[in-house]
Amino acid sequence: MKQYFYERECQNPELREQSLLARLSDFITYAKQECPHYQQTLAHIDAEKITTRELLAQLPITRKSDLVRLQAKNSPLGGLNAKNAKIGRIFQSPGPIYDPENTSDDWWRMGQAFYSAGFRKGDLVQNCLSYHLTPGGFILDSGARACGCVVIPAGPGQTDLQLDIIEHLKPQGYAGTPSFLKILLDKAKVDNRDISSLTKALVTGEALPSALRSEFNAAGIATLQAYASADVGLIGFESKNDDGYIIAEDLLVEIVRPGTLEPVAEGEIGEVVVTSFNLDYPLIRFATGDLSAIKTGVSDCGRTNMRIKGRMGRADQTTKVKGMFVHAEQIEKVRLASANIEKMRLSVTQVNYNDQMHLQCELASNNNSEAELAEIVENISATLKKITKLTGSVEIVALGTLADDGKVIDDLRTIG
Repeated sequence: MKQYFYERECQNPELREQSLLARLSDFITYAKQECPHYQQTLAHIDAEKITTRELLAQLPITRKSDLVRLQAKNSPLGGLNAKNAKIGRIFQSPGPIYDPENTSDDWWRMGQAFYSAGFRKGDLVQNCLSYHLTPGGFILDSGARACGCVVIPAGPGQTDLQLDIIEHLKPQGYAGTPSFLKILLDKAKVDNRDISSLTKALVTGEALPSALRSEFNAAGIATLQAYASADVGLIGFESKNDDGYIIAEDLLVEIVRPGTLEPVAEGEIGEVVVTSFNLDYPLIRFATGDLSAIKTGVSDCGRTNMRIKGRMGRADQTTKVKGMFVHAEQIEKVRLASANIEKMRLSVTQVNYNDQMHLQCELASNNNSEAELAEIVENISATLKKITKLTGSVEIVALGTLADDGKVIDDLRTIG
């Protein structure tokens, strides 16, 4: 049986770098011909001259946070898609941001991550990311099938039904968020359910604290992480516990000082910027909004690509809750939809490895009765769920309570 999903995962790093850089000129030329966005932003660029990382670093950056504006101006994909793109699906992520998919096999390139996590042909995999509107379920589904696995498209929630499926079909693998795997484990213990068939997991969408990983391993579930986004697909993956994310093949990744074009020194924290040679959806210097840093050396698993240390926060106030992005612009929409609200601040915490949202709201006046306050809280709660697709608690606080520090979203979770 082959040791790696792609044999080139263990190639000489210098040869990989030369190969990727050699593709840049033609790819930039293609993107300028095919994509209205790059026709405009790269109009002044002589593509033939872009042959090094130093020259690549002079090109403008397209930020994930720009996509809402770009797509509103040029629906549906902001002009980043190629004219000849073979798009089979369009998804909506919070923002809203629309993301395309070519339905060809492993278009998201997730097979590398599943293979590294021990998934092999014939394994039965319970996929617990959502297949509804957002692409997460499809991203994991395609990667598992690329390894020859059979996928149960379970989606999130319905814990009792999920446990029924595990007991009946006895899948070997789990794919989804770490918090939902924790929910399944806890519920199985309480109800004395047999989930011993699960021996491996690939988790994504949330941080995996070391203590939680240890809990999974103690339960006999070897658990590794994948770092992916709805725009790029797979960016990096683990091959060993706490060994950093190995960058996926066929990507050029830079770590850039937030708000600038400039790559940081090796080991310094900056924003993850990706160039993805995707002919359907070219991404040239695409800033993900995630903070990370280059991890020196190579993994002793034999894979030779560069590594990053994992997600170390956000370059903006956007954060991820239960695998879903929440944007400051969404919280402002909640405020504008709610009468008499002066200011809002969303705090994100974690209880027993489950993400929690708490929205504090300053009323412009405090002359409301208890019944009126209860109705205001109920309406804000419903609006928050409608706009973010997530449930959070709501608290009315006195005018002047919230700090005047510009924060709309305060992520209080411990990273790592």
